[in-house]
Amino acid sequence: MREKVEAALEQIRPALRADGGDVELVDVSDGVVKLRLRGACAGCPMATMTLQHGIERVLKEQVPEIKEVVAI
Repeated sequence: MREKVEAALEQIRPALRADGGDVELVDVSDGVVKLRLRGACAGCPMATMTLQHGIERVLKEQVPEIKEVVAI
């Protein structure tokens, strides 16, 4: 599943990088994906929305086994 998540993140990264941010995959276990937002995304007040309505939505569409996406 980790490979599928990485592939999906590669599709999301260009948009994040365009705004000076990035995302790092920390762990995938039991359907929970743990991510670390980096760069401009780490301190952005909209990071929660980006995570829930952007990253999580895309990951769940492409990897249906995912139950939850959390930022650490």
